[in-house]
Amino acid sequence: MYKINEFESRANLDQALANQVAEILVSAVKLKGKASIAVSGGSTPKGFFAALSNMDLPWKQITVTLADERWVDITDDASNTKLVHENLLQNKALDANFFHIKQGDELTVEVLSDLNLAAGTTVLPFDVLILGMGEDGHTASLFPCSNEIHSALSRDAAPLLKVVPQTAPHERITFSYAYLAQSKNTFLHICGDSKKEVLEEALADSDATQMPIRAFLHHESLETQVYWAE
Repeated sequence: MYKINEFESRANLDQALANQVAEILVSAVKLKGKASIAVSGGSTPKGFFAALSNMDLPWKQITVTLADERWVDITDDASNTKLVHENLLQNKALDANFFHIKQGDELTVEVLSDLNLAAGTTVLPFDVLILGMGEDGHTASLFPCSNEIHSALSRDAAPLLKVVPQTAPHERITFSYAYLAQSKNTFLHICGDSKKEVLEEALADSDATQMPIRAFLHHESLETQVYWAE
């Protein structure tokens, strides 16, 4: 299930998405005393991050995390953590909590066990999930036609966080699809004509092994809000 929201400019999109997300986070804090938001990397969300970071929210009660992360140092330009710290956890959002899904120097069994335990009590289920989409239709380190794509898209019980084998060129860690799909409010944030063409292809068929973003767009009990601007 999906709903497409088109905007005349990226600036309008960024502000509209920030307004919608802010409303959800405030409501969650009022209801349960805390809120969580998982975001994706790339250059597309930078404007949205900036807009959200300047909003008056109960940031001390909000936890920010990542849908997935490359297994690189947080000073590396490829790090989604660096992206979030430099663009979202700024201004009024400096008071927000951050749940780091890349901890330790190696992806050991013990590290994953500790992360799974902490994630289950800290951020899940997400009040807000912001997804991006690659030109091949991948999202949140779910890559089309990979050796593990069928198991990766399973809705059955799975580890909260899982390792994604080395992928051009980095190993990754990601929240499992089974838990991403339980998010209370899911958004797909994309910009540009090329991404709209990819979106149209994704909407035309439901085979998620070919385009993993379809697992969210065609989920019968999950509404994904698509925010697009040229």
